[in-house]
Order: sequence, then C-alpha cells, then structure tokens
Amino acid sequence: MNKRLIILGSGGYGRTVADVASQLNYDPIIFLDDSIPDHPLSSFTSFISDDTEFIPAFGNNAFRLEWTEMIESAGGKLATLIHPTAYVSPKATIAPGVVILPGAIINTNTTIQRGCILNIGCIVDHDVILEEAVYLAPGAIVKGENRVPALTKVDSGEVIAAKQYKI
Repeated sequence: MNKRLIILGSGGYGRTVADVASQLNYDPIIFLDDSIPDHPLSSFTSFISDDTEFIPAFGNNAFRLEWTEMIESAGGKLATLIHPTAYVSPKATIAPGVVILPGAIINTNTTIQRGCILNIGCIVDHDVILEEAVYLAPGAIVKGENRVPALTKVDSGEVIAAKQYKI
C-alpha cells in the first residue's frame, strides 16, 4: 500500500517536494494551501490517518517550524524525504520533517533536526548538528564539527568554517 503525502504549501518549494515525493512512490500527493479553496492549510487535521504523512513546504524557517510543531501536536506523522541521488551516511541521524534534495551529501555522525531543508548539492561534513528548521541553499557547505543554530539560513555558495559554531 502506498503512503499518502500531504504537502503544506503549493509554491515553488512545495512543487520541488512533490517531485522528490513522487520519486519515493508517495501516492497520492495532495497540496494544502490557503490559495486552494477546497484544501486550505487549516484542513490538515482532516487528513490525519495511519497511511498519511505530512511535510510543511515553506521557505520561511520559522513558519515551517511552526507548522512542523502543529502537525505533531495534532497527531500527524511527519515525512522524511531523501532524494535517491543524495548521499546520507548510515551513521547520520535524520529527524522527521526533513527534506534532502538531489546531490546533497550528509557525512558521518551528523544530526539533522526537524524541519530542515538541505537543498541541491549542499554538503554537510562530519560531526555536524543542524538544529531545527535550518535551511541550506543550493551549494551551501557546512564543514565539520559545527552546531548550526535553529532557524539559520546558509546561502548558496556560503561556507561555514570548521568549528565556527560550538558543538
């Protein structure tokens, strides 16, 4: 039996998430957005069931974390979506509500907390903790032994030096 995915947000990032979800055999994939008359965000609780997972697809880190918490508080299950071309070390820990896009590399002893977005081609080296709702833009690099604070945005091409943030 296929799992149903409810994507909260139907903008560009929501559509990107849908592409990944379709490659992971989610079916059906349903968007909730206040711009969709029959499927506003507030209707999410009516979709909660054992065969349904949710993913908040908002670029705003704080808004994404807020929805992550609302889904869990209501008893919904968060999806973890990892594109097939991403490399994730078997010794990495990936929390629910995380999306890892094509070509991303997540190295050993890394922890990715709820609601993070790891965009196309980003690199997260060894012994890194990404706290909740961190956004790594395409090509961002986080070198080893860092703890990136919650809600941080690391822009395209930006490099966080090794040990810049204390673990």
